[in-house]
Amino acid sequence: MKHKPKPTTPAHVESEFPIVGVGASAGGLEAFTQLLKRLPVDTGMGFVLVQHLDPHHESILTQLLARATEMPVHEVTNNLRVQADHVYVIPPNTSLRIVRGVLELQPRSRNRTGLRSIDAFFESLAQDRREQAIGVILSGTATDGTLGLEAIKAEGGITFAQDHSAKFDSMPRSAIGAGCVDFELSPEAIAKELVRIARHPYIAGGRERGEAALPARGKIRSTAKAGDADGLERMEAGAAGPAGGNSHEKILRLLRHHTGVDFSLYKSPTIHRRIARRTVLNQRPTLASYAEFLRGNVPELDALYADTLINVTSFFRNPEAFDLLRQRIFPSLLRHGGNDPVRVWVLGCSTGQEAYSIAMVFAECVEKTARPRKLQVFATDLNNANLDKARHGLYAKTLVQDVTPERLRRFFIEEEGGYRVIKSLREAVVFARQNLISDPPFSRMDLISCRNLMIYLEPSLQKKLIPTFHYALKPEGVLFLGASESIGGFPDLFESVNKKHKFFVKKAAPTLAFHLPLKKIAGERVSVEKMPPPPPSLSGRKLNEAADNYRGELSAEREADRVTVNQFAPPAVLINADLQILQFRGPTGPFLEPPTGKATFDLLKMAREGLMLPHGIPLKPAKVFSGKAGNI
Repeated sequence: MKHKPKPTTPAHVESEFPIVGVGASAGGLEAFTQLLKRLPVDTGMGFVLVQHLDPHHESILTQLLARATEMPVHEVTNNLRVQADHVYVIPPNTSLRIVRGVLELQPRSRNRTGLRSIDAFFESLAQDRREQAIGVILSGTATDGTLGLEAIKAEGGITFAQDHSAKFDSMPRSAIGAGCVDFELSPEAIAKELVRIARHPYIAGGRERGEAALPARGKIRSTAKAGDADGLERMEAGAAGPAGGNSHEKILRLLRHHTGVDFSLYKSPTIHRRIARRTVLNQRPTLASYAEFLRGNVPELDALYADTLINVTSFFRNPEAFDLLRQRIFPSLLRHGGNDPVRVWVLGCSTGQEAYSIAMVFAECVEKTARPRKLQVFATDLNNANLDKARHGLYAKTLVQDVTPERLRRFFIEEEGGYRVIKSLREAVVFARQNLISDPPFSRMDLISCRNLMIYLEPSLQKKLIPTFHYALKPEGVLFLGASESIGGFPDLFESVNKKHKFFVKKAAPTLAFHLPLKKIAGERVSVEKMPPPPPSLSGRKLNEAADNYRGELSAEREADRVTVNQFAPPAVLINADLQILQFRGPTGPFLEPPTGKATFDLLKMAREGLMLPHGIPLKPAKVFSGKAGNI
């Protein structure tokens, strides 16, 4: 029996509850029936079942499931808004996604790797509900759902997979093997855990002993008291009171002491969501109780650290950007630098897919050149476990779904358990642990790829990174950012090559002073201004030791330069590619003077009378570096 949804609460309240996505295939009907039978009718969650169905037959799944629960069960129709304590079932021959709490149907599609309807819905659920998304994989064949669970976990949601009770365990085994499953349980146990999660203060927006439960976004259930809303809004703003605030600080201190990483420089909402997620998973009702649980708990500190580091990556993410890299960016870089290797720095490399994708594109670019240049990729991350996986270069079949068959044949070798990147590519990439916030940068890079890392950092830190990248790049080097990132207030340092895909070329300008904190033995923080880079082979502790040596060398070099310039160098100016004066060196008064009218540092407008070639042709300086992007 079908039930029509009855909107009983305002949309702005109705949109705040968690939504559970359930994916299943063969054997899924029995498993989902067992789950529904153990669920009460008032969890405050919505449930959406994405089942692999025969596209050529009408489904009676909705009627069968309606017998297992007193919650209303609906077959999805287009533009249907999800309500709490309702169950929704995908119709045959369709793909499903959710946008702002509304279910949207599309014609069923199948790519070369098979049906991925569960992945498609879970990925949209992760984007729509973020930390309020819950993913469940039940019995089924193949691997659909693994990538979707990864997306949910990356956004701070919670993930489940059916245990050995699954009649067909390929789907849950794939997800468990990928490391993206929080709970491996039977359907009955999954139902019990969902009930517990629904009643957790973080989800329900409750309080315990007067302490704000957790700072979270939109945790207002329709059953919460009206007076709770203001308190939850204050929690989101970081005004949770002394107890809540102190608990967060304690957790960050414990994490910093354990890992050496200061997460206070990361965006607070992101870190709060990660802490809240671990609090729920460990059945701790408050931040204070979780902070106490965390003290001295090495496995949980490691788990929180792994959760806090955002590991969202894939091969050839945003394929059009990689097409541009192959067709225009690399060919331009290859025209410069002679026979020197092309040097690439990939930040936040996670498990290595981004670095290997760049290496594959480079190999395709140089395969037809007479004298192919070598490639050196320095891929850095904070997570040692991910770096180990990246070095091995072995990826499950689900993780290479976005690699074309041609690239799969050329750059991978099929092995038991997945596909391994070929040896020549693995040798071209060096993976190293580096803390961008505290370790010195690499230098003389042709390309820097920093995609979707800065969005997790505080704006003040983002402003320090752009000059760092300018410093680390060679003249006319290229910066590759994520879709939601930009160079901000530094148009003098970079010029846009492609606004859509976020490629920027370095301008010929002096690097602004950048101040990245460096760790010292006593835990003090110091700053380095215009610090020369260490050798690229250094990382971690060696990078910091090298930084101390560079600081001493830097002072001597600066003093020698100052004395030499003052006593022996002729008057000069430092200019950019647009003939704008950036720095005066020595007494330039006999040659330059401020013009009347509007103030300017244009070299030609400041040149004194007589410094012109015949027929009014201006005297142009020799071109040393050009920041123009015309060749790209």
